[in-house]
Amino acid sequence: MAELLYRLGRFAAHHVRVVIAAWVAILAVAGVGYSVGAGTLSDSFSIPGTPTQEVTDQLAEVMPDLAGGTGTVVLTTSDDEPFTDEQIADLSEAFTEVTDVDGVEAVVDPFTTEAERDAQTAELEDGQQQIEDGRAQIEDGRAQIEAGQQQIDEARAELEAGQEQLDAAREQAEAAGLAEASAPQLNAQQEQIDAGLAELETQQAALDEQSAELEAGAEELEEQAAQAEDGAALLDLASGIQVVSDDGATAVATVSFTEDLLDVSQETKDGVIDTLTEEVGAIDGVEVDFGADIATETPQIVGPGEIAGLIVAAITLFVMLGTFIGAGLPLLTALIGVGIATLGALSFSSVVQMSSVTPVLGLMLGLAVGIDYALFIINRHRRQLKEGYAVDESVALANGTSGNAVVFAGSTVMIALLALNVTGIPFLGLMGTVAAGAVLIAVLVAITLTPALLSLVGMRILSRKERAVLEAEHPQAGAEGDHATSHIAPKREKPIKPIGTWAAVGRVLIGVAVLLVVAIPSLDLRINLPDGASAEPGTTSYESYQTISEEFGPGVNGPLLVVAELPEAISEDEAVATEVEIGETIAAVDDVEALAPVGLSDDGTVIAFQVIPTGGPTDESTEALVHELRGLSPLDDGTEIGVAGSASGNIDISEKLSDALPLYLGVVVGLSLIILILVFRSILVPLIATGGFVLSYYAALGGVVAIYQWGWLGGVFNVDNPGPVLNFLPTILVGVLFGLAMDYQLFLGSGMREAYAHGAPAKVAVAQGFRAGRSVVTAAAIIMISVFGGFIFAEDAMIRPIGFALAFGVLVDAFVVRMWIIPALMTLLGDAAWWLPKWLDKILPDVDVEGAALERKHPHVDPADGVSTGSTDTTPVEPVETDETK
Repeated sequence: MAELLYRLGRFAAHHVRVVIAAWVAILAVAGVGYSVGAGTLSDSFSIPGTPTQEVTDQLAEVMPDLAGGTGTVVLTTSDDEPFTDEQIADLSEAFTEVTDVDGVEAVVDPFTTEAERDAQTAELEDGQQQIEDGRAQIEDGRAQIEAGQQQIDEARAELEAGQEQLDAAREQAEAAGLAEASAPQLNAQQEQIDAGLAELETQQAALDEQSAELEAGAEELEEQAAQAEDGAALLDLASGIQVVSDDGATAVATVSFTEDLLDVSQETKDGVIDTLTEEVGAIDGVEVDFGADIATETPQIVGPGEIAGLIVAAITLFVMLGTFIGAGLPLLTALIGVGIATLGALSFSSVVQMSSVTPVLGLMLGLAVGIDYALFIINRHRRQLKEGYAVDESVALANGTSGNAVVFAGSTVMIALLALNVTGIPFLGLMGTVAAGAVLIAVLVAITLTPALLSLVGMRILSRKERAVLEAEHPQAGAEGDHATSHIAPKREKPIKPIGTWAAVGRVLIGVAVLLVVAIPSLDLRINLPDGASAEPGTTSYESYQTISEEFGPGVNGPLLVVAELPEAISEDEAVATEVEIGETIAAVDDVEALAPVGLSDDGTVIAFQVIPTGGPTDESTEALVHELRGLSPLDDGTEIGVAGSASGNIDISEKLSDALPLYLGVVVGLSLIILILVFRSILVPLIATGGFVLSYYAALGGVVAIYQWGWLGGVFNVDNPGPVLNFLPTILVGVLFGLAMDYQLFLGSGMREAYAHGAPAKVAVAQGFRAGRSVVTAAAIIMISVFGGFIFAEDAMIRPIGFALAFGVLVDAFVVRMWIIPALMTLLGDAAWWLPKWLDKILPDVDVEGAALERKHPHVDPADGVSTGSTDTTPVEPVETDETK
């Protein structure tokens, strides 16, 4: 690889125009691709197979009207007075206009909804009064029937008594022999009694019929009463759901889309925003804000913070290189690289679902590593020029040596990022792939365009003072022009003194203790996607979220959709009672503020409820509520309970990411060990380097939790509403920080390894390698921190914590782990640091990262005397005391 890069560097140095033209052409192609294929970016995420997605898919089959996405529109009066009838009428017309937007299914008019609810309440109250009146009438009827029955019974008793008297009289007449004489009179009396009994039977039949009718009416009335009670119960369960505030000055309208929210086009959302902004703007005294589900604006790729970061990086480069040309070259190549990478990634945004974070992450990494990788090559080239190399010779050799290290370092970062695909989470894999592509382009630019530009600027890569020193000490250098110089005698530096044993112990203890303390907040890590509360204050999504929280409660910002799948189909007559039964079970769960049934499937097997939590969409109580609701399933009658909604979906995604993190961390740590064993041919160095990465990782997470979750220093970092950490940040941080940590370990550790391999004592080798690499690693880390830090103040709430995590992670890893703890540990280990089993040493390939073999193959010939020289270290070394010399 080193030889190939050497030839590539020499080709670039000899064909400057071709190389520059090629990269300009690639940039132009990326620009054309962007103009043709750029699509809409999203702030919503989904993962196939989550419980929320399964419920959503079920609804799409049985209740497609509920499967579409919804958006929130908040309306307020500018004078805080209730909406007037005229304003309400004008708003209703505005809602009608919105339904004409392509992709909009309907708009729920809050005033119509409240009017219907009031009408239902009034109707229910009237019905309950009528039921009470009916019950009173039935009781009166029962009393009348009872009185009539009593009269009939009394009359029947009198007739029966008369019958007994008549029978006794007939017996007496027969006994006296007067039967025939008294027969007419007795028969007449019998006829009267029979007629009376017949009349009583008729009256009894009529009374029984009246009683039956009355009881039937009573039964029907009780059925109506039961329905009214169920209706009252549903209204009571839904009493906490409002769409118009108590003071009548705020209303919430809901826009229903034909597609799932993830599939709703930006054109549709923009159409809703434009229509309502225009229509509401024409209504005097009414203001409108849009929830984050509609107002998903694509964040600016570059803002003031990012520009400030670049300025700091430029200053760092100028301080290190001492020339504007030297400082400008890494910035130029990095900007070209990220331009190609970002435009190229966005060219596919119309084909694949891409989040707004994806191209920004690629921009962050591409810019940071692009500057650093160019710096490594330029720094090596400048050093060689001072040692007497010709420009083209130096360019080729710098590309073969430092360029080889750049390729290796970039490959490490790319592998770590591409490994995000093993998590099985599509949007995370896409982020890793796009970021890896940005790093790949940064590497390619560094090893092709950078050599070409170095050849183009020639000796001007050195400062005037440095060139003047060359001319003064070696006048013959100028005779050969810009492409040859004479050797400058290196300055004699102070002797290298290894770290003392007790100093090394102190460094390790202090460094590890500090990192462990900083990492403590990571134990309280909670992850989720940011809600409207995390938006920039003053934006429409922020105002919408805050207004809803204040007027209707935080839970209205994140309603849940609870779906009950019944064991048997029910009829429409049974629906209300079933809804009440299931609704009361749901309402009994803690942290349920209110609920309302929103649909019954055509086959009568699925009921959907809207459930309002007491907490906001990212509150711990809402997360616990989702789990508890799912824990209800199945109910005693076999009903299955499922939960969906944006809040539920975000919780599921966060849990899926948490579950995938250990696997990914294990892959990265394992990869780290393998790579470092190959590079350093050691067992202990990879172990302590990987352990240092783990410390850096959790320290960075601790800083993120303290600031973005706990709210520490919130005023400094623009954190107005602390909340859960961005759910995919811990996973992204693993890949990026691992790659960068290995870069720093490589550039510091390889120098230590080289010094040890050339015979320096182990402790001295550590000091030599550290001195050789500290300046470039320091500059590279400062540049990384500056670039990443610029994103801390980005507009997008998802970008800010990523920028901080990467900047703080690099700060901790570079300056505390790589330049403080690791050298001390390696000093304490001594020769043991480089121990490797013989059997493993035989089978491991020789990975010449720094290109030492290339230097031997292409030795520098000093033009003054024709003697071949190599890159030597003339720094004096103090003798090191050992047990034998004491």
